[in-house]
Amino acid sequence: MEFNLGLSFVVGAVVGVSAALLGIFIVLYRLSLAGDALSHVALPGIGIAVLVGISPTIGAIVFLFAGVISIIMIERYTTLPIDAIVGVFFTTSLAIGALLAPSSEELLESLFGEITGISAINAILGIFFGLVVIALTLYKYKDFTRLTLSTDFAQSEGQSVESSEFALLLLLTVMIAIGIKIVGILLLGALIIIPPAAAKNIGRSLRTVTILAVSIGFIAVIVGMVLANFLDLQPGPMIVLTNTAFFILSLIIRRS
Repeated sequence: MEFNLGLSFVVGAVVGVSAALLGIFIVLYRLSLAGDALSHVALPGIGIAVLVGISPTIGAIVFLFAGVISIIMIERYTTLPIDAIVGVFFTTSLAIGALLAPSSEELLESLFGEITGISAINAILGIFFGLVVIALTLYKYKDFTRLTLSTDFAQSEGQSVESSEFALLLLLTVMIAIGIKIVGILLLGALIIIPPAAAKNIGRSLRTVTILAVSIGFIAVIVGMVLANFLDLQPGPMIVLTNTAFFILSLIIRRS
């Protein structure tokens, strides 16, 4: 039990850091709501996976990747912005998920997370892919920075805006897939959005915002899990509320 609990803290910390780091560019590129909505695209995949008796995570990943590819293709052949297209997929996925998803323990865990009950293999996979997201986000850091500043500026630097948007959404997809076990689909947007938003309130440069967001993402997961364990509450919601506390604190600091 101690081993599983310790592993839960490690995977939670890695996912918290990777979500906050990637979330900086999701927030700056004004994809916050789209990023949160995209997590719900996984719901039909989870419902189908539970029905056929396979891992809900596999179903979520398949639908998320299919959703991202479809979103990019539709964006290229229409004049619709990404957030509008994601909105269509979001509402459609909720409708399909409501029809397909049976009531089961696996489904509830996917919706609200259950990090303290995570298996060793899922924890290791979460740590691995979390580190992959961190590494690739840092590798694409300059490209993502130019993209958030101005698409025209990015193009003038010889950067492909479409490729950068695809990379950003692809990393977001991986982040959603590994974050499902931590806080669940319904609360996952908080890990991606709140730490960067709080950091942006008080950070004066992108470097400072990055350091603050990653720090908040890390601390919020650890503190949230400790409080949940101490108060005998669900860790997912406690992690989200801890993030929210940091956001409120950032507003107070900004005003002072």
